[in-house]
Amino acid sequence: MQRNYLKLILILAAAAGTLIPDPAASQAPRPDSAQVLRRVATTARLAAEEYGLGVRGGVVVLAPEVDEAKLFLAEARKAAGLLPAGHSVPTVEALARIIAQVEQTGSPDSVQRDVEALVQGLARAMQVTIDEVPAAAPSLARGESIYRRQCAACHGLTGGADGPSALGLSPPPSRLADSVFFHEASPLDFYRRITIGVAGTAMASFESSLSVADRWAVALYASTLRLPPARGSVPAGLAGFSKTAVLGDAALLDSLGSTSLARVAAIRAVADGSAVRDVGSVFATVRARIDSVFELATSGQPDAAQSAAIGAYMAFEALERELRIKDPALVARAERAFAALREPADRATQAAVREELIRVLDRSERTLGTSLTPISLFIQSFLILIREGLEAILVIGALIAFLGKVGASDRRRHIHLGVVAALVLSVVTAVVIETIFRIKPAQQEALEGLTMVIATVMLFSVSYWLLSKMEVAKWNQFVRSKLSAALTKRSMFALASVAFLAVYREGFETVLFYKALAVSGGTSETAAPIVLGFLVAAAVLGAVYVAINRFGVRLPLRPFFGVTSGLLYVMAFIFAGTAVAELQEGGFLSLTPIDWMFRAPTFGIYPTIESLVAQGVLVVLAGTALVWTFIIAPRREIPAGLPATTAPSSDRRPGRGSRRGRAGSRPQAQ
Repeated sequence: MQRNYLKLILILAAAAGTLIPDPAASQAPRPDSAQVLRRVATTARLAAEEYGLGVRGGVVVLAPEVDEAKLFLAEARKAAGLLPAGHSVPTVEALARIIAQVEQTGSPDSVQRDVEALVQGLARAMQVTIDEVPAAAPSLARGESIYRRQCAACHGLTGGADGPSALGLSPPPSRLADSVFFHEASPLDFYRRITIGVAGTAMASFESSLSVADRWAVALYASTLRLPPARGSVPAGLAGFSKTAVLGDAALLDSLGSTSLARVAAIRAVADGSAVRDVGSVFATVRARIDSVFELATSGQPDAAQSAAIGAYMAFEALERELRIKDPALVARAERAFAALREPADRATQAAVREELIRVLDRSERTLGTSLTPISLFIQSFLILIREGLEAILVIGALIAFLGKVGASDRRRHIHLGVVAALVLSVVTAVVIETIFRIKPAQQEALEGLTMVIATVMLFSVSYWLLSKMEVAKWNQFVRSKLSAALTKRSMFALASVAFLAVYREGFETVLFYKALAVSGGTSETAAPIVLGFLVAAAVLGAVYVAINRFGVRLPLRPFFGVTSGLLYVMAFIFAGTAVAELQEGGFLSLTPIDWMFRAPTFGIYPTIESLVAQGVLVVLAGTALVWTFIIAPRREIPAGLPATTAPSSDRRPGRGSRRGRAGSRPQAQ
């Protein structure tokens, strides 16, 4: 509806902008005639486009689209009456014939051909270039400068329609950052709107105030606001701007045979077919957005400033993985600075935060400009898998050892299925993030955060389940019967889910980290150290897994339950803090920093009230679970015939203790 509404406004602009003769017109009729011709061409083409959407096989499938096509054609015919005498009547008659086709639900292809024939014939007869497409790509830097000066007040510095002048506008300005809505819009489409303007809105015509070159520059820049940072090579067939200016993102992706918008951004950014990895432009964007944060904050717009701060971090996020590979400490420093950027503060504090961010960005840009040596690639590859996989292997190892300990080794397949499913889905998710759905950094933060929220709930649930069995373990036969009954389909699904989430939570991000590492290597020769680092790390994780299974089963049952329950609880505690931090980074949760508190991401500890509240809830729940398990439950659930004062300890081995104990007690669990 928004797309149709904008087109309706555009057509009204054509009607509202018709020229009124005056003395100046008689002296300079040529520019006026060209302007009228362009309006006729634009509205007629829009009509053909809408009609093509509304009719299929001679049947109206979308009546509103057909109605809009009729309106556009009527306005085109009205504007055609202002053409010079020799062209006005034939054009009006041609449009009348096209209108008749539409009224009779004629072929959309026929309507399209007739419109194009009319437009091209008029252009030749009047010697007017309807679409003045430059051969060379306009300057994006020039376009950004004009955009910030002329457009950002309404459309926002990042195209989010959140500029300071956007408040109260009706209709609101378009969200130029919306990659779905503008998926088929080309730079030419933006150029036409900039030239003509949109009647009934704050969007004025820039035909007289901006030169053709400037209009193209800002049109090209505006068409990149919805795109990720430019990466990839530009095919020779798509190197010329005159070829790509008339193509939208969808058409370019079809030509590329790709789903990566980063390659579309590369085409928009260059016109010589060279490889593109425009890290500098990303940092320039981040710096510009940081500047806008302070402009908005000093002008008394804290909400807009906070939104711009989130946008600045999201732009930085595009390079964060690659930077984390080379300097994790620098990324942590940047995250602290961006968190401070989101908070209201006095001028002195704001200035200090700004200076810190500039220093961090300068150092980050230098760091990304350096290449990793083979030794560095090996070390980083090793550390990625160790860092991302250790938590998962601890959880999986504990679950597998638990099943072996209670005599349910045959049910380990549920854990294995959960792990395999997580590995497969991790790769699929990484591909989806990078290609099919082109998930933005903020959406990825949300995906990671929500995954960890679910994992936190599952980990804590299983942790409590294990904890609740510790007292039962005092009686060997009772434990075995209860555990056999407890390992139902429902509980096995819970265990498999914990394994799945433990792997999936780290899995897809690990795939993306290795992709970033391969990109930073730059050549095929870097593959060997990356693969070797991965294999060595996998061997280390395998050794950890074997150790947990070999030595874990030797623990007495009660301590084993306690250790496993504690491990899963610690993982839940870490996940809870990290989940909140991920959602805060994506702008989905508020962020209230605690200045005096330390930061320990390894343990899921972040200096914000929100993350501490989430972890505080887990602490309270854990305390409640301990009190219930060891104080309240034993008093309420003493098995018949086994007084609590004489119940044997599960830690006592067979054949030890009193003679009475050896003769009367049952074998103890090992």
